[in-house]
Amino acid sequence: MTLERWIALLFLAGSAAYAYAAFTYPLLPFERNMSFLPNTWPKVLSVVMILLSAAILLQPRAKKEGEEDVLGSLDLERFKDYEVGQALMLIGAMILYALALRPVGFIASTVIFLVAAGWILGERKPQIMVPVALIASGIIWYLVQETLGIYLRPLPAFLD
Repeated sequence: MTLERWIALLFLAGSAAYAYAAFTYPLLPFERNMSFLPNTWPKVLSVVMILLSAAILLQPRAKKEGEEDVLGSLDLERFKDYEVGQALMLIGAMILYALALRPVGFIASTVIFLVAAGWILGERKPQIMVPVALIASGIIWYLVQETLGIYLRPLPAFLD
């Protein structure tokens, strides 16, 4: 089985567990009459993910003569060529971002995370990264705050 199908199988299992949790979510009495329930989007998302991963798993693929499976052939001897360091640095940056959200504030921590992630991935133009990160984090903060009504501390804790 190719790597693509293994990943689809993992997504299918995760989506099935997510669907079970979404469909068995207990609603509060006042939520039952709402037009958009707290579990509506998780139900839709889980069904779409199950259909997409099943489509990948059930898709017939004829292997051509002499064709090599590129996705399924991980060469452990060339492990250093897979940019594992970048992936680990990005995971570390995500953890630091999650820890910095409350004390540093959403806008500042998001800008720092986006610039750091861009730097890790190889972008070396701060005159592009900083304005894009500022605009993106400002727009996201505004949309979450005003559209969804979820309060995100925009500034550091000592400025509030």
